[in-house]
Amino acid sequence: MLTRPAIDRVVGAALDEDAPWGDLTSATLIPEAATAIASLTAREEGVFSGGEVFSAAFRLVDPRVEVSLHIADGERFAAGDRLATVTGPARGILQAERIGLNFTQRMSGIATLTARYVEAVDGTHARIVDTRKTTPGLRAFERHAVRSGGGHNHRFSLSDAVMAKDNHLAVLTAGGLSVTEALLAVRARLSHTTHLEVEVDRLDQIDAVLAAGVDTIMLDNFSLDDLRTGVDLIARRALVEASGNVTLETVGAIARTGVDVISSGALTHSVRALDLGLDVSIATAPVA
Repeated sequence: MLTRPAIDRVVGAALDEDAPWGDLTSATLIPEAATAIASLTAREEGVFSGGEVFSAAFRLVDPRVEVSLHIADGERFAAGDRLATVTGPARGILQAERIGLNFTQRMSGIATLTARYVEAVDGTHARIVDTRKTTPGLRAFERHAVRSGGGHNHRFSLSDAVMAKDNHLAVLTAGGLSVTEALLAVRARLSHTTHLEVEVDRLDQIDAVLAAGVDTIMLDNFSLDDLRTGVDLIARRALVEASGNVTLETVGAIARTGVDVISSGALTHSVRALDLGLDVSIATAPVA
């Protein structure tokens, strides 16, 4: 969940990076008492995300700046739509503008791309989820944006679930245990609330993993035919996740194989920021 302390911490760091000793341009050119009204306007269609983050940029620069959001996270907009109105001291608006835009443009880009993936699997029961391939420091923001687009989140961090991949299994079985024995030993050490997921990259690995009573089996880089076979072999004894080579062009066919979850790093690591702009419509400077 995207909390206010998390927002303020990340946005505050971005503002410090952008204006470590203040905004020299605005301080030099803009009268201290000048006020302005600006509109956040969409220059292309999309799905909105990051409204609270956008607002925080202005609030942290100058609490007197007011942001009125005209759209909620997860709502669609068209090119030309006014998404928010910003009013208050002109210096504060100009200083916060770039940081506010940077965050909401990226988050709306993620939400928009996620919505396209979700639309592509419509009619199946597969859910679209993200991965840990997020921008360092921005995971909470980017994960929120995925949810804005109708997607779901995978484990948030390495601390949230056990997810055994090929390298983990290679180390785990180096002492002579079989995959099943090793995973059963892992399960015995876990609490009943901890999810256990195991990655496989071949069909002949599935039976040994199933025998350990895991919760989810990830079929990594499987062909469509092998995905269908894997779903049949698992036969609802565990959730089935498909991963690897997931694109907008392939995700629909992957969903129709019967998998439960499709994870894609592209939702966050290959996204294009949407084109949003902040345009000052009215500026009032004090009379000399």
